[in-house]
Amino acid sequence: MGSKKLQVWLPILFALTMVLGMLIGYQLREETGGGRFLGFSKRTSLQEVVDLVKGRYVDKFASDSINQLAVNQLLSHLDPHSVLIPSSQLDAADEHLQDNIKGIGIEFQVFDDTVNVMAVVKTGPSEKAGLEVGDKLIAINDTVLITGKFLKIDKVRSLLKGAAGTKVKIKIFRSGKMIDKIIERASFPVPIIDVSYMLDSETGFLRIDRFADRSYEAFMEHMGDLKKKGMKQLILDLRGNGGGLLKEAIAIADEFLDGDKLIVYTEGDHQPRIENRSRRDGIFETGKLIVLVDESSASASEVLAGALQDWDRATIIGRRTFGKGLVQQQFQLSDGSAVRLTIARYYTPLGRNIQKPYGKDRQEYNEELLNRFHDGSMLKADTAKPKGKAFKTPGGKIVYDGGGISPDIFIPLDTSNISENVLRLYYRNSLSGFVYQYYLQNRTKFDKIAKPENILTEFIPGEKEFADLRRYALSHDAVTVNLFTDKEKVQISQRLQTLMARQIWRNEGYFEIANKYDLAVQKGLMSLK
Repeated sequence: MGSKKLQVWLPILFALTMVLGMLIGYQLREETGGGRFLGFSKRTSLQEVVDLVKGRYVDKFASDSINQLAVNQLLSHLDPHSVLIPSSQLDAADEHLQDNIKGIGIEFQVFDDTVNVMAVVKTGPSEKAGLEVGDKLIAINDTVLITGKFLKIDKVRSLLKGAAGTKVKIKIFRSGKMIDKIIERASFPVPIIDVSYMLDSETGFLRIDRFADRSYEAFMEHMGDLKKKGMKQLILDLRGNGGGLLKEAIAIADEFLDGDKLIVYTEGDHQPRIENRSRRDGIFETGKLIVLVDESSASASEVLAGALQDWDRATIIGRRTFGKGLVQQQFQLSDGSAVRLTIARYYTPLGRNIQKPYGKDRQEYNEELLNRFHDGSMLKADTAKPKGKAFKTPGGKIVYDGGGISPDIFIPLDTSNISENVLRLYYRNSLSGFVYQYYLQNRTKFDKIAKPENILTEFIPGEKEFADLRRYALSHDAVTVNLFTDKEKVQISQRLQTLMARQIWRNEGYFEIANKYDLAVQKGLMSLK
């Protein structure tokens, strides 16, 4: 009975104490900085109650778990992006903001309940140790078996990662033999720019994966290379970019905007208005610019797209963005955990805050994208605009706030042309597995293909490949697939070519082939003519 009462009123007491502490004892710094909570000047009622229960309560209880429950209870009444991050999860939470990773330098996938090496990072630890594409990982450090149907990918990843300079022993299976490898982990860069290349003699294509440390530096390097190749117009792809460091997005926006233009400003009840403006001569201030976005473009991506749209600098193509217009600052707690607290809202140059509505139901907020699909917002342009306040750009274009960045040209999510027959292959990842096996069986042939675009002429799936694919799906993934129609063969052929390009050239190959079939990219090219 006493335990149930504690669960009811202790979170409330803790919430009140935290609010009072934040109002009196702490000062928020700039939204890009860090912070640490200081100690209370005197004992609080919460501390007194915890000490009483700890010394007098009839049963044992974990005080840390009660504190965590109380913090989560408080934060759940704020916005969806204010969260508690346990100390054990801090490194993982910040990993996407880093431009390097510590590990052994491989990409892997699980096929047939076994970890298969899909790619080996050039000059990385695994290449130096002699690992090859096609190797199967059997065990780590002799004691951890990493095969079987209960295999957990996150567990494998955590075992392979580690501090630079540390060593890990791996048992692999290759050509019918077991081989032991000792690999010394290292720190090596992780690409921030997925790909950049010339779509034609004048049009560059650049896709940013996320805004992390050195995103701006990497962006400038790739833009310099594109300009050397004759780029006069650009398609910038922010689809799938969930954001990251705001300062990196601001720096990139500055490269597209001339003069002293407002890029974004932030403001909150306890945070004064802070403006970020274009300050320097940019690398691409006058050429034609297309920006691709979708429902998973969020936060810093929306800052960049919103600034370029508000100043009529770019044509935005795709679907309405996620709608995250809140700024978080991370505060370290004394137990090693951290609170990522929303301290301000950001606003586009016209004054738009594109944060989508939220209430107390976080599940409803998290399911908003799914609701867009069900209500047709991803399928029909006339339902895609948010019902927010209207603003007018200098060029007379009407834009909105209150729910993401709405594109100037809408590209619907294409679902109508995918048959159930093909969906079965997507559902169980049969296409990726088949391409991987097909590549290993025909590696000599594929290694002679000089560049990604040649895949379109040198790898044209025929009846033999379709029959092999059906057999593979049945034997490996228990997927029964009917005979393919002519339309399905076209779809599958395109996908097989795209996945084969990824197998050989990774991101560079994948996007070069995928973009040839991408409606948004093709619409962008038409808009630039």
